[in-house]
Amino acid sequence: MMLATAGLDADLSSQTRKAAIAHRGASGYAPEHTLASYRLAMEQHADFVEPDLAVSKDGVLICLHDDTLERTTDIARVFPDRPSANVPGRGPAKRWLANDFTVAEIKKLDAGSWRDAKFAGERVPTFQEMIDFVRGKAGLYPELKSPPLYTARGVDMEKIFVEVIKKNGLERPESLKQTPVIIQSFDWDTVRRVSKDLPTIPRGFLTEKDEDVTEARLRDLATFATGIMPEKKVIARHPEMVKRAHDLGLTVTSWTFRADEKTTYPSVRDEMAQYLYTWGIDALFTNNPDQFPRR
Repeated sequence: MMLATAGLDADLSSQTRKAAIAHRGASGYAPEHTLASYRLAMEQHADFVEPDLAVSKDGVLICLHDDTLERTTDIARVFPDRPSANVPGRGPAKRWLANDFTVAEIKKLDAGSWRDAKFAGERVPTFQEMIDFVRGKAGLYPELKSPPLYTARGVDMEKIFVEVIKKNGLERPESLKQTPVIIQSFDWDTVRRVSKDLPTIPRGFLTEKDEDVTEARLRDLATFATGIMPEKKVIARHPEMVKRAHDLGLTVTSWTFRADEKTTYPSVRDEMAQYLYTWGIDALFTNNPDQFPRR
């Protein structure tokens, strides 16, 4: 397999090459956050693979987008009598919070069949398994999902994350050259905290709000983050924010570009090209790494 990270730096501001981030792996073709999805992302030459992170009952980071397990696993069949109580957010009447199950229990779940029968038996990987699988072949772009949810349950998600990063030496300059790492979160306080605990690793703030790309907000963000990560509609409404962010030393990364979404562009490749080469963003998340327009 070609080394996807060759010539790529975790500090996107230091390079001219645009970066493709495999959103939940190559999730346009394989079940999100499975090794099958991560494998395909690397085969499609993604520069980074994204693991969204959740915390199990026994304090282990797992790769999972939702706070709960029912959408992408068969947990309702395996543990029908253990739905979680008082789960925040919208969704079905019964929800199974990942934090209510141990890793051993989560490993019993089928995380592939919901997408296609050919993926039956795929499991929810731990973050450590994902690191071992991807390291040296592509960069890592982990997202700390819902830190306030865990704080309310007495779980320090950021602390657990920092311990895993340091245990693997991923914050060391020599490691970052081989396996770039960039951290992301929608939680402002978590990004600020990571900037102190892991100062060598770039970190970006995710947002879908127009107010987060104002001059004042970007100036504040630039005091502790290295990048701003607006949802693509925000950039489309405010394309001038890219230059303003760059002038402050912030990279700009956008999300999510998918071939199955109906847009005004002829193709997702054309859409990505507009953001990358006309508006000048540095990187983007896509479900279809094979469609990323290289120049």
